[in-house]
Formats: sequence, structure tokens, C-alpha cells
Amino acid sequence: MQKKKIGFIGAGNMGEALVKGLLSAGLFGPGSVLVSDPSRKREAVLVRAYGVKKVSGNAALVSGADIVVLAVKPAKVNSVLKEVGAVLDRSKLLISVAAGVSLFQIESRLKTPARLVRAMPNTPALVGEGATAVCCGRTVTAADRKLVMRVFGAVGRVVELEESLMDAVTGLSGSGPAYVFSLIQGMADGGVREGLPRATALELAAQTVLGSARMVLETGKHPLQLRDQVASPGGTTIQGIGVLQETGFEGMVMEAVRAATERSRQLSEQ
Repeated sequence: MQKKKIGFIGAGNMGEALVKGLLSAGLFGPGSVLVSDPSRKREAVLVRAYGVKKVSGNAALVSGADIVVLAVKPAKVNSVLKEVGAVLDRSKLLISVAAGVSLFQIESRLKTPARLVRAMPNTPALVGEGATAVCCGRTVTAADRKLVMRVFGAVGRVVELEESLMDAVTGLSGSGPAYVFSLIQGMADGGVREGLPRATALELAAQTVLGSARMVLETGKHPLQLRDQVASPGGTTIQGIGVLQETGFEGMVMEAVRAATERSRQLSEQ
């Protein structure tokens, strides 16, 4: 368990997902996790659910933390950095999970150089199955990099990439859970249409997605190779695949990733 204190500016869905994941993994104790949010209700939810400490004001949180996670909406980043700029220096490790906000944009708004990391996690971190990409700033140390990999590794899988690829990560894995939830909903609706009870259809659909994802990750086989193992000649599966191909299913998913990636780029420009 880490002796350092980690503070979360922002107690929304992503902040809560990371808090729960880190505590569940035993990387931090509740007393070492600080939270600050404009919504007193959200602060109270996290304190009650996880036993973490709420701190009045972002500047006070930064002063009391060794690691600061900036988990606010992109539009709020500037105002938060202005508020904490006087107490945020190189002694702190700042991790931003704000979509579309570059390391340069953060650095340019700080009075003193800081140890900066940009991360793009996703909400399955709440159940320890997150997918996170990180890129590290120039002043990040080897020890910082190791700690960051442990922090996000505690809530799922983590990869380190060049910052130029972070918008694509946002479009793929950052927004991806919503695509998968839509797939699960569609599969369940199909089951209900064919006579399955709603709860049963939803359970089967969700488990099918979970199991299929684990097969890709654990076997190392290409998704098409795994698909061919299910699709027997003249069988039921190939009939279903035919419909997906006729309706352009894969192309639509690719377009969803492209649209979300482009939106991330737009946020960065703003």
C-alpha cells in the first residue's frame, strides 16, 4: 500500500471509478485519498461509500496531496489550474484525465514547471477492468512513470503512448464503453424479441461480451480467427454475421471512433 496521498479534483463518474478501483486493489487506503468537488453532494457520496477524506477547496487538496488527479471536464481545466497554480509545483505529480487537454496546454497555464502526466482511462475502472493510455511530460521521473503504471494498472490494463495518439485513444477506449453498452442493449433486445425474458437476455448478452473480450486478450488470436471458430458453414452464426455485414456494422463502429476522436481534437483546439 502506498504511503503517498492522492487527491482527486473532481468526484464525477471517472473520479469515483478511479477511487473505487484504487481502494479495491489495495494500492491506497481510504485515509490516503482526498477528494474535492464543487458538488457537496458528490463529495458526500464518495465519503460515505468509500471512507475517503473530503477537502474544502482545490488549493487545500493540492497542498495536502503528493499525487493530484485532475478529473474535471475539459472546460473547467483552466479555472482549476488558476485556482491551484500557487501551490502546484514540481514536488507534486499532476495526472490529468481531462479529454482533449494537452500537456502543453496545462504547462502553459502553470506558474512553475510541474511533473505532468496525461491519462485517458475509461469507466470500467470502476470494476477493475479499465483500459488506460498514458503519456508522460518531460520532467516526469522513472519513479513517477512506474507509479503511474501501478495506479492505472490497479484498475485494469494500461499502455504508454505518444501524446499525438491520445485523441484516437479517447475515441476508441475512452468513449468505447458506450459503444459496447449499445451493443449489449441491442443483443438483449434481440433476445427479448425472440421470446427470452428481459433479465435473462441482458445477462446472457453481457456475459457473452465479457467472455468474448477475455478470449481476445488471453488467447492472443485475431478477432476474425475467433469469429471463424464460431461460424460453421451454413450455420446460424454466419447468417447473423451476414446481416451485420449487409448493414455495415463494422463501418459504423469505425465511424463512431472517428467522430469521437475528431471531437477530442476539437476540444483540444478550444
